[in-house]
Amino acid sequence: MKKYVLLASCFFILCINLRSQSLFIPLDSCFMSFDSNRLVFPKGNTLSTFFRKLDKLFFEGEGNVNIMHIGGSHVQAGVFSHTIRMNLLSVYPTLTGNRGLVFPFSAAKTNNPFNYKTTYSGKWKAYRNVNREIPFPLGLNGMLVVSQDEEASITISMRNTNGQAFDFDRIWLLGYTDSNNVKPILHTAIGVNEGIYDSLSKSYVYDLPSYIDSFVVTFSKRDSVWEPFYLRGFILENQLPGISYHSVGVNGASVPSYLKCELFENDLSFIKPDLCIFAIGINDASGDTFDTVVFKQNYDALIQRILKVSPDCEFVFMSNNDSYKRHRRRYYNNTNGILAEQAFMQLAEKYHAGFWNLFRIMGGPESMKNWETNGYAQRDKVHFTTQGYKLLGDLFFNALIDAYL
Repeated sequence: MKKYVLLASCFFILCINLRSQSLFIPLDSCFMSFDSNRLVFPKGNTLSTFFRKLDKLFFEGEGNVNIMHIGGSHVQAGVFSHTIRMNLLSVYPTLTGNRGLVFPFSAAKTNNPFNYKTTYSGKWKAYRNVNREIPFPLGLNGMLVVSQDEEASITISMRNTNGQAFDFDRIWLLGYTDSNNVKPILHTAIGVNEGIYDSLSKSYVYDLPSYIDSFVVTFSKRDSVWEPFYLRGFILENQLPGISYHSVGVNGASVPSYLKCELFENDLSFIKPDLCIFAIGINDASGDTFDTVVFKQNYDALIQRILKVSPDCEFVFMSNNDSYKRHRRRYYNNTNGILAEQAFMQLAEKYHAGFWNLFRIMGGPESMKNWETNGYAQRDKVHFTTQGYKLLGDLFFNALIDAYL
């Protein structure tokens, strides 16, 4: 009751606003099942540990709550996860938290989330966890960019969205060379910083005297030999109480894709998530055959790796969205969506986790065509439009907050 009284007015205004935005769609959109928009707990667990940490943050202004949202292209695009991030931060705007994990997607020549900008110079080669051959260890991001070019550089700039700034005064650069002959140099508006290397985590840390929102990384060599530098990403921190929402997404990724990442636990130790939102599965279930037993076994392996680093982490599983397959210029509904739905429910039951049934929220089988007709899904009938991803973010946020209250 205390929690409800203190937060009721704030959440009521916010949730009504978001629901109004979510319902601002054509009247013939009755295909969407808003009654299904809730977190289901098959074993009765209500994310109690995670919600207690939210209580401490909201009521006492202490702690940093870490959320990791991991998936494929739905997450790499950034709109879905950033909508949830901004909705959470708008509850208590003064509790910013860390911006967390970012990656120089432009250097990998792939799409970058809109909420921060990355540019690069020099020659870089990219490796992804969806590649068949991966010659170098990948980390949590599931991507790696490698350069042996003395002109190489990476620039990261935060975008101020809806008045929310993501300033930081500590940067973890996840990267290394084989013999430590090439060193990354940090350039900011307040000076140049060489950082401190930690050989155990294969990373550099840069502590800054004041907050910044952008930086450039160049490279210098200790001798005449330019070794390849292997860059797995950055973690941006401000060491202030708040909610840190980390997005991990690789186009085309399946659960086995992340199991191939040798430095997954290494990088995860910087985050130690309190809540992990699983959105991996659309690519696992895209083929003609979908073995749910193997699918769940793969998830078991991934979850054990997460629990090894963060034993108290709790989980929410998102079902696959309805989707279609293309064959000979025609589209056929992917009937594996129902099998995936059942598998996710079983996983949620096994791990006392939450389950968000996007498949049913959309309207079930063949509903993706309706979303496309109404401007919320792309023509490929697998991905959503920007408007659609924003809607999904609003819907999930409302379901999470309803469970919290």
